Amino acid sequence: MRRASTSRQTAETEISVELNLDGTGAYDNQTGVGFFDHMLDQLARHSLIDMTIRAKGDYHIDDHHTVEDTGIALGQALNAALGDKRGIRRYGECHLPMDDAQVRCALDLSGRPFLVWNVDLPTAKIGTFDTELVREFFQAFSTHGGITLHVDQLHGLNSHHIAEAAFKAVARALRQAVEADPRKGDAIPSTKGTL
Repeated sequence: MRRASTSRQTAETEISVELNLDGTGAYDNQTGVGFFDHMLDQLARHSLIDMTIRAKGDYHIDDHHTVEDTGIALGQALNAALGDKRGIRRYGECHLPMDDAQVRCALDLSGRPFLVWNVDLPTAKIGTFDTELVREFFQAFSTHGGITLHVDQLHGLNSHHIAEAAFKAVARALRQAVEADPRKGDAIPSTKGTL
């Protein structure tokens, strides 16, 4: 019932996304960017959102357009799957430790996109992946998903651990926010009557 699929095609990328908000965290993500696929798998697994993503991009330039456009399409699919957001918890938060790293996420499925990003990845690359693209992904995802998203790094030395902790923290917070609120039935979680 809370499912959506979306596609995005530009001169730079071709993206398709399928989501099931009431899934088990099953994933099949193939973007052509290995580390990014690993992060998307974490996002699906820890949010319990079933996710299938296919992406082709202008890799001969770099991975920027592929990562950013995947964030756009994923945000659009999330927004479509949520519908009018009736009966959801709306808010989610998580403090997530991963070895040396600890990342805190708080989010609101408010329809008012805003990203606060206090994360310092100490290296420019994780393998061949540009670490600045982690923020680019979350900027696109929050903007097109209508998410107020705060991500704060509390500790961390290793770029891989910090990035992975960020994806997992967002996933766990998202899991809370999209869940049905058993005390509110099918009410819109806002005094405005709409989100």
